[in-house]
Amino acid sequence: MPIDAAVQNLLEGLNAQGVRSFEHMSVAEARATVASFVDLQTPPEPVAQVIDTTYPGPAGDQSIRLYIPDAPGPLPVVAYYHGGGFVTGDLTVTEELCRSLANDAGAIVAAVTYRLAPEHKFPAATDDTYAALCWIAENATGFGGDPTRIAVHGDSAGGNLAAVAALRARDESGPALTCQVLTYPVIDPRADTPSRTEFGEGYIITAAGLDWFWHHYLRTAEDSENPHATPSKAPSLAGLPPALILTMEYEVARDEAEAYGKQLANAGVPTDIIRFDGLVHGVYWISGAIPAATEIRSAVAEYLRRQFGRHPLSDLSATR
Repeated sequence: MPIDAAVQNLLEGLNAQGVRSFEHMSVAEARATVASFVDLQTPPEPVAQVIDTTYPGPAGDQSIRLYIPDAPGPLPVVAYYHGGGFVTGDLTVTEELCRSLANDAGAIVAAVTYRLAPEHKFPAATDDTYAALCWIAENATGFGGDPTRIAVHGDSAGGNLAAVAALRARDESGPALTCQVLTYPVIDPRADTPSRTEFGEGYIITAAGLDWFWHHYLRTAEDSENPHATPSKAPSLAGLPPALILTMEYEVARDEAEAYGKQLANAGVPTDIIRFDGLVHGVYWISGAIPAATEIRSAVAEYLRRQFGRHPLSDLSATR
């Protein structure tokens, strides 16, 4: 399919502004660039309540923000892990998304912060995000949540962390999860796929940019064999919660994400894979500049509602 017209306008605008690819940035520049995505978003929606609190991480307390919609409870809970290559991203740049998701899914969205690389390399991020999931399950009733209906969700690096959290919950007798929702997750730092080559340049995240993020996150090359960094390396994926995997046509990580979905399905995990034609990595956050971002969000909300049993909704058009 042709690239989405709004995406093309965005790419041309970034190029005209001289925005460099991430592999040519310092860590500080990359963080500032990701923070600027706020300028490409629609105004944040109101929700019934926002609670800022902390959860006890392995290295100390970390911030977590709860977005509670105006809906009858107890409400299901979505543990949301932001993207940003394990290096960038925060609660500010995902504020608009989390408010929208809480309202659309009729669920509490628990937006989790975690230690970022390169100051804190693997496994800091997964240790924090799994600790947050356990805290959410233990404390859900205290903020109006239903501890029997918890999902993990993340985009890009956050999709990796959500997938790993699901693995750890299974393997470490953690919370029983209703489902996992992975939006263009990065799965394997050593992936050698056609999409890595075909879309390696010119689509927000380059192949070299993806390598740059992985380089900052992993301690050694051997870490890429660890299932807590590369979930596709797990000896078995059987027994994991149902999964929705969303990919974009024009992006380097497309094929590795879809391959992981097929691995899940082959292991007996109910898995939906939806590819959005004409779109690129990063658009999930860009609701203002990319109108088609609402299609991704609708697919996520509908899937969550169905899995949580909120009320019947139209079938998703997905491949299995």
